[in-house]
Amino acid sequence: MADVISLDKKLKIAQEEKDAIVKKRKIQAVQKAFQCTHCAFKCEKCGTQLEHESPKVGKERDPRVPYRFCEGCAEEYIDYIERLKGKGDPDCYWHNEAWMNLWQSWINYQGCLDNYLRSKEFVMLMQDLKQEDS
Repeated sequence: MADVISLDKKLKIAQEEKDAIVKKRKIQAVQKAFQCTHCAFKCEKCGTQLEHESPKVGKERDPRVPYRFCEGCAEEYIDYIERLKGKGDPDCYWHNEAWMNLWQSWINYQGCLDNYLRSKEFVMLMQDLKQEDS
């Protein structure tokens, strides 16, 4: 009778293991989501696959564009910046107030995402994940 196994203890251990697996999956999902948002191989705005350019052959990056954009999104971003200065391409009549708000919202989102990624809690979450993987 000394080998009697407590069902409550066994259920508790099983639940703790299940909780640990779920927690790890959530952490990995969060990490993967943020890694994908900063993927070096796609446009940060539209998600289009970017061409891999050799450093010797590649174009110089426009210093006015602080994001990894495809050519189309880079042109739109530059026009957005020019319109903020009261200029811009007058032939692009669709670059209206709603379009300006869209760009401003996207830029604000990028700032919020960057702030979250730098937050001490997110950094701690990433450290916890690294410790779990070790």
